[in-house]
Parts: sequence; C-alpha cells; structure tokens
Amino acid sequence: MEPFWERVSTQAMSGEGIGWEDALAVLSLGNDSLWRLLDVTESVRRRFKGDGIRLCSIVNAKSGLCSEDCSFCAQSRRSAAGVEKYPLLSGEEIFREAAAAKERGAREFSIVASGLAMRNREELTRVGDAVDRIRTELGLETCVSLGTLSPSDVEYLLSRGLRSVHHNLETSRSFFPKVCTTHDYEEDVAAVRAAKAAGAWVCCGGIFGLGESPEDRVELALSLRELGVDSIPVNFLNPVPGTPLEGRRDLSPIDCLRIIAMLRLTNPAREIIVCGGREVNLRDLQALMFAAGATGTMVGNYLTTTGRPAEDDLRMLRDLGLTPR
Repeated sequence: MEPFWERVSTQAMSGEGIGWEDALAVLSLGNDSLWRLLDVTESVRRRFKGDGIRLCSIVNAKSGLCSEDCSFCAQSRRSAAGVEKYPLLSGEEIFREAAAAKERGAREFSIVASGLAMRNREELTRVGDAVDRIRTELGLETCVSLGTLSPSDVEYLLSRGLRSVHHNLETSRSFFPKVCTTHDYEEDVAAVRAAKAAGAWVCCGGIFGLGESPEDRVELALSLRELGVDSIPVNFLNPVPGTPLEGRRDLSPIDCLRIIAMLRLTNPAREIIVCGGREVNLRDLQALMFAAGATGTMVGNYLTTTGRPAEDDLRMLRDLGLTPR
C-alpha cells in the first residue's frame, strides 16, 4: 500500500483522524482515485458505526422572520425568496409533524425555529412540552435547533427529555464573515460548548458550496473535531432564488463525495448525517454517500426546500444492505 493510503487508513482506523495536509490531499484527489478513497472510508464507517443508518426528520416550526443575514438562507433578512412566514407552531401541530416523521421511518425528530435565539419563555416551554410528549407517546429521540441557547435553556429542555441540540458553525471561522455579518462566529462556538457542557448530544456541522476554499472545508472539519461534537450534519448549497447565493452551483457529485470522505477521515468515530441539498448535488450518486462515510441522512422535507419520498430512501438502504438504526 502506498504511504499516503496507508497513513490515511491507519490514522482513521485508530480513531485519531487525519491531519490538515492529508485532509487537503483527500479533497484534491483525482476522479481515478475515487474508488480507492471509498474503499477506505467505507471500512472506517463500518469500523466505528457498522451498517446501521440514522434517519432523522425535522419540522420548520417557526419560519422566516429571522434577524440574521446568512447569505445562503431563504429565511434571512437579506432574502427576497418567497418562503412562508409564520410564528411558532402550536404543540399539537409539532406533535402531528413528529407522528408523520415516524411514519416515514425517522427515529429522531428535530424542532427547528428561525432566528438568532429563542428567548421567549412561553415559546421555550411550548417546545419543552412538545419534546416531552413526542418522547413519551411516540418514542422518538428529540432534537432542537433554536439558535444560541443559554446553558440554563439547554438544561431545561434536557429535563423535559431532550437528547440532542443542533447548532451549526456553517463554515470555517476564516470564511464566516463572507457568509454572515450579524453575529460573530464565536457566538456559535460558545453555543456548541454550552450544549456540550450541559450534557446534550451535540449535532454541529455546516453547509458546503458557498464559495469557500478547500482550506475552509478542512478548517471546519478540524474545528468540529476540536469541539468534540457528536454528530456532523452535512448540507450542500441548494441555491434558492431570491437569496444572495442564487445561481451559485460550485459542487459536482464527486466533490460532495470527497467532502463527506474528508469529514469521515478527520472525524472517524462521529456520526455524519447528510442533509439538505443532497438530491440536487449528489444526484444519481446519492447511494455512494454511505461508502464515502455517511452514517445517516434526513428523510422528508428540509426547512424551505423539498426532499424526496421517504420510501425511495428506505428502498435505497435495503438495496445497499444497510438498515435503519
């Protein structure tokens, strides 16, 4: 085995993960090396996570009306996209969405609300009540994505039965000012650390295809490793008309596979969940995301864009010999 492949395989299989230079090299591999790369990443995925695949689903529980200016987001204040805007759903509406997610095969359900932070106590209590009911009556693992929650808010939600807190860094610290100017990167880092300190399972990743460099992608991957996040959601830009990034399409399907592979090799023992934008970016290569190292995916619709039918994803797993966890 050539030194590069031997080193990458050994460091990933040990659980340590590859470093900066090798991660950059993975992103620059030619198409002729793709199958060699997937052989390594599938072995690493099987070593740490086996053949069980996590299926999660979300509800856009509070849409639009966001004060932030994130360039990729159809709900941001910079966006002229025609997305629906509404306040926080009722507890009954959230529960119905969770029940529908369970029918789609999801085993984890996330309540997502737009905005920098949920500071309204009545809203937070409504989410807590919904978490308790979803866990008790449906048996689903629950997650929330409510912005920069305070440690006491995380502790409250954990007391209601919450398992996971989602809060993306989105991109590298270096590139972030080109993506968002209305809050500082360190606020997001602090929110992740607070959720970890409170004892939550932390789901934290980013979105690729914003115009970031390969170095930015590696910087994000290594930042996630340093923070010790438990799960890494991977999104690929699906440029929505009316957003500042309308029309940007930087990624090929093989680019996406290289990104997933780099994340698997830098964070070998973590969950890697492929979420928004997979249909339009991976296209006919979607099934290869698991060989590249993905251990889960999102079923159903995303926040403001549609996914594909859940039965198609379940059939894909069966065809690959993989099973929902």
